[in-house]
Amino acid sequence: MSPEQCAANGQIVQAAQQDDRYVIQRGDQVSITSYLNTEFNQDATVRPDGQISLMLIGSAPAAGLTPQELADELNKDYSSELRNPDISVSLKNMPSREVFVEGEVQKPGGLSLDNGMTVLQAVADAGGLTDNAGNKAVLIRRDACGVARAMPIDLKSATNSPDAGEDLALETRDIVVVPKSTIANLDKWMNQYVREMLPVNPYIAADAPLAF
Repeated sequence: MSPEQCAANGQIVQAAQQDDRYVIQRGDQVSITSYLNTEFNQDATVRPDGQISLMLIGSAPAAGLTPQELADELNKDYSSELRNPDISVSLKNMPSREVFVEGEVQKPGGLSLDNGMTVLQAVADAGGLTDNAGNKAVLIRRDACGVARAMPIDLKSATNSPDAGEDLALETRDIVVVPKSTIANLDKWMNQYVREMLPVNPYIAADAPLAF
């Protein structure tokens, strides 16, 4: 991976963590709203070519813009068709802003990353722990260059002592894994899981997958 690609990934990660500066990406779904022309309100998914399909004006570029920048552009585009477009854009679904909860939870899989979501909240959104779950979890996080590191989380401590700092806030594409309670050596398991049991890179950024 080149330094330029690494820097680009870093910019995407940083933007994704700041809602007011979030850069719309391919696959995102946006809501287009016109306060005075509600008949033209619609949801649109950003196509692989980075554009969205809209009533009246057809296709419009969206990928690479913030919601406000897209709204500004659409107001210009619609001005030839509507007297007062008054367009606003909001993000409805962002596959690029997901976290994953795996292991001993009731509903493993991807979750939409809400502002301030923590490990415990993600576990709760995944249906909570199974009867086989231990008191530990592992947070797997990749940096902008795709390098993964694993951080142990004491779920019991995080629950009983919220101010202890154990319940970490999540970032885009984090993975929370809850092992079974029978795992005695968590450090050894973490090393094995990260290095041998992650066949697919969960971090998605820019146009190319990152190597582990």
